[in-house]
Amino acid sequence: MQKNTKNKERYELLAPAGNFAMLQTAVNSGADAVYFGLKEFSLRANARNFQLKDLNKINEICNKNKKQGKIVKKYLTLNSIIYSDELKKIEEIIKKVKGKVDAIICWDLGVIQLCKKYKIPFHISTQASISNIESAKFYEKLGAERIILARELNLKQIKEIIKNINIKVETFVHGAMCLAVSGRCLMSQFLFNKSANRGECIHPCRRSYTIKDTQEGYELEIENNHVLSAKDLCTLPFIEDLKKAGITCFKIEGRNRDPRYLDKVIQVYKKALNKKLTPNEIKESMEELQKVYNKGFSTGFYLGKPTPKDFSPIEHSNATEKKQFIGKITNYYPKIQVATIKLVSGIKVGDKIIVIGKSTGIINSKIERIEIKKSPVEKAEKGQEIGVKLPLVRKNEEVYKIVPSK
Repeated sequence: MQKNTKNKERYELLAPAGNFAMLQTAVNSGADAVYFGLKEFSLRANARNFQLKDLNKINEICNKNKKQGKIVKKYLTLNSIIYSDELKKIEEIIKKVKGKVDAIICWDLGVIQLCKKYKIPFHISTQASISNIESAKFYEKLGAERIILARELNLKQIKEIIKNINIKVETFVHGAMCLAVSGRCLMSQFLFNKSANRGECIHPCRRSYTIKDTQEGYELEIENNHVLSAKDLCTLPFIEDLKKAGITCFKIEGRNRDPRYLDKVIQVYKKALNKKLTPNEIKESMEELQKVYNKGFSTGFYLGKPTPKDFSPIEHSNATEKKQFIGKITNYYPKIQVATIKLVSGIKVGDKIIVIGKSTGIINSKIERIEIKKSPVEKAEKGQEIGVKLPLVRKNEEVYKIVPSK
């Protein structure tokens, strides 16, 4: 039996980046690596994604803390179904990204062969449904640097695979879960001609459904009519078990989420990877995770097969907080660290706000003082321009107030 020696390395927290604001957020919030897609051949075609011309800027952002010894790794996803007439385009992409990404996430054997041809490291996507030792060994012999295991494995099965291979293992630890095996769903294609396997999924599984008798037209109401909608995966309460299993990389799902979601999730899991959390810290961290988008939380398959309790009774978010757009930055004065905001909604001293922008990522702040024409006020209304103390932000970046969801 082989012994996996890779798990002795520092844990890697891998974050999604669907656009530049998310990329900046991931880097600023402490992610060790990011994964992102291009306009084509990614399983998140609905995300804004990036273009090949963006790679230099992506590298610049990921390397901005290089002097402090912190470089964020970059993984490009090419994990959709690939057809023969697309192989030339795929090859051109792979040639152009060489030296600009640390690895390519893929599973199609044609893409794997091209990665090997151009000597680019590759990670095997969860789309490959690696769920046993022999499959893992196959991809190891093929030259994979890392495998992303199927989401349908429990901890015992994961440990057994890791003990028998000598490459890094990555698993999802937080985010949305697809009802289909490793995400290979046909529902969106069948109903709306939007293929999930080509990155076009519009999530019809999230909707509520009834059962209808086609002979008489009788309808049956199901106790939970969101019968296809899984709760979100959350491994924080048992993250120590994942560490002990030998997992190297802890992956956050969510290229279609917003920077606030990403910032919150990264900070929570980064803390959990750096130290063993106390029960009280886990409780507090769970409360933080509940503030941003979620459909309720589930342990996935890690602790056993899902039950009806692992399906969400809601169609949209169950977050305890939401963001409310209140205006845009109109100017910034770096010497005094003051930003001016043109309001489209009211604000008062004590409110929590965030600023989101593609150059800033996300800034979290609490309003300590508001000025209008250099005079302090307790509150301001729609249409007024205010001055507030903020770290560096940029003109036209969006400002939101954080308010309770209910």
